[in-house]
Amino acid sequence: MFKKIMLKLVRIYQLVISPLMGPNCRYYPTCSAYAIEAINKHGAIRGGWMATRRIGRCHPFCAGGYDPVPLTEAEKIQRTREILQTENSDCDCSQHKR
Repeated sequence: MFKKIMLKLVRIYQLVISPLMGPNCRYYPTCSAYAIEAINKHGAIRGGWMATRRIGRCHPFCAGGYDPVPLTEAEKIQRTREILQTENSDCDCSQHKR
């Protein structure tokens, strides 16, 4: 429920307030897109905190640039498994075969 409310608030910002302010975000993805992804990926509390920290970093004195939402623990584990499988698939020794 809280997650849906937060997502609605960000979406209202995107549709109503953001067009009036113009393209000022120094990061990619934009802070509002980051907020939506963070809330969807990490939940209302952690994702909301991540979005708040990101908005705090977005000011005229920061360099900006590419700043993706961090992976969840499950995504990190899956990515590690994929990398290990790729590395081990090139090996012909029986040690890595399962």
